[in-house]
Amino acid sequence: MEKGTFGGGCFWGVEAAFRELQGVVSTQVGYEGGRTEHPTYQEVCSDGTGHAEVVEVTFDPDRVSYDELLALFWRCHDPTQFNRQGPDFGSQYRSVIFCHTTGQQEAAEASREREDLSGRHRKRIVTEIVSASTFWRAEEYHQQYLEKRESGRNEHKL
Repeated sequence: MEKGTFGGGCFWGVEAAFRELQGVVSTQVGYEGGRTEHPTYQEVCSDGTGHAEVVEVTFDPDRVSYDELLALFWRCHDPTQFNRQGPDFGSQYRSVIFCHTTGQQEAAEASREREDLSGRHRKRIVTEIVSASTFWRAEEYHQQYLEKRESGRNEHKL
């Protein structure tokens, strides 16, 4: 198994997108790239810790390639928005790829260049590509948040 870590705005939707991809074994949402230890959601949302909301993806490289993860990442958010996604703004919502290996770094940089030249975006891509640092798992209620919320709705319909 390998890990990939991606930040593309609020981590709930990004996590849900990765969970649908065949070959993804598990996901967890959390915070990475900041300067404080054990940050809380409230601290990260204040935009004072330097962390980004991210999804750590554990995947089976025999079933899904890192390039396929990158392709999904580009589709599931707007990589041209600096420190924001839609109505959410602040550096915690930045577009960022945290690379765990030099191979991931090279693949991410090549993928970003291809995506930037693809003509799919009216503005240039601002996604950061940096080495992975400490991943801090978010509070439990954030894990698979959209799935929990959807299953809760279905239970009320019974």
